[in-house]
Amino acid sequence: LFVVDIMKEYIAVREANRLGIPVFGIVDTNSNPANVDFVIPANDDATKSIELILEVCCSAIAEGIEERKIEKIDLEAAGEAPVSKGGKKRSAKARLDKSDEEAINAAKAAAFLKEDEEV
Repeated sequence: LFVVDIMKEYIAVREANRLGIPVFGIVDTNSNPANVDFVIPANDDATKSIELILEVCCSAIAEGIEERKIEKIDLEAAGEAPVSKGGKKRSAKARLDKSDEEAINAAKAAAFLKEDEEV
């Protein structure tokens, strides 16, 4: 997640932290960088500052994409199959039978304990 003003977008930063999504953020002197994983110290109010930072980030991303394409072409030319690093798929939540009260109560207790630990 890339955030320009972490003070205005505090809800997005908080949700990303809960979900384990890395946060890149432009952090000004009036902001607390504690919840941002990758801090970019800059003026988050000036449009020229934001434009410059986004321009550099976009060019770095484009360069990385081009490098990956070249590597893939080189591997295919060498006769090697590219190694797939497929993302981890989340397992589907197990459905509980409504008649199984014990399992339902255990699931509720686990959710309550998890919620209690976060607070």
